Amino acid sequence: MKRPLSMTSFGRGESVADGTVWTVEIRSVNHRYCDISFKLPRKYAVLEDRMKKEIISFCSRGHIDVGLSYVSSGVGSANLEVNMDLAREYQRSLQAISGELSLPAPNDLALVAGYRDVIVAREPEEDVEAIWPAIRFALIQALEGGLTMREQEGATLKEDLLARLHTLESTADEVEKLAPELVRKKEATLKERLDNLLKGVDIDPARLAQEVAVMADKADVTEELVRLRSHCQQFFHFLELDEPVGRRLDFLMQEFLREINTLASKINDAGVAHLAVELKNEVEKMREQVQNLE
Repeated sequence: MKRPLSMTSFGRGESVADGTVWTVEIRSVNHRYCDISFKLPRKYAVLEDRMKKEIISFCSRGHIDVGLSYVSSGVGSANLEVNMDLAREYQRSLQAISGELSLPAPNDLALVAGYRDVIVAREPEEDVEAIWPAIRFALIQALEGGLTMREQEGATLKEDLLARLHTLESTADEVEKLAPELVRKKEATLKERLDNLLKGVDIDPARLAQEVAVMADKADVTEELVRLRSHCQQFFHFLELDEPVGRRLDFLMQEFLREINTLASKINDAGVAHLAVELKNEVEKMREQVQNLE
């Protein structure tokens, strides 16, 4: 299989055995864990564990709805039983109503036969071991169809994420280019304010240099940019792994936001603030996409 995989899919499989057509449909959407919900005929509920084992070999995460249905063309697939005692009681009750209310006596056979539990269909016991191969065939077919859809959507998501990741890196480069100039501007602003406050009083150059150094250290975003680029490289690496990576990518999204917020708070500048908003916007879009990956 080609990773990363999307968690959104639909698959349908069919098989025919002994005159019975078995149909399995599987729908999946994103979910934090592997959550499987079955909708099976009651007499086949015993197969849930077997079906679950097959499903988890294809899916490690996602909310998965599994439906099983069948159509049998065999004659006598169900035995009809008549409850004569109950039919007599219905007939006796109808006659009592007729006599009490002076109504015409009912003599319609279909009327009595239509009452509940007078005629009951009894389906014969089935050998689960005998029908399991046909159901499994339809199940695997549905899972493979869903896998194809998950691979296609996963490839589309990967392409989009890589493009946004390159945008993050280029925006981070812009911030890095602006940072030294911002420190120089802050130094000039600090000197100007001191001149206005002290009105020509000599300023100790060492003291001024110390204040500028403190200010530069507070505005230094080198660590944040280094970590941001490191996260980008990890993101690239995870996208190439042949295993589920959705949770790790989602964690990286939180780390991206942490570094961007710190970066924006350190540099109080309109231009950097604008770039930080762009970075956050890209990360939020990436997070939405990542949450659909297995």
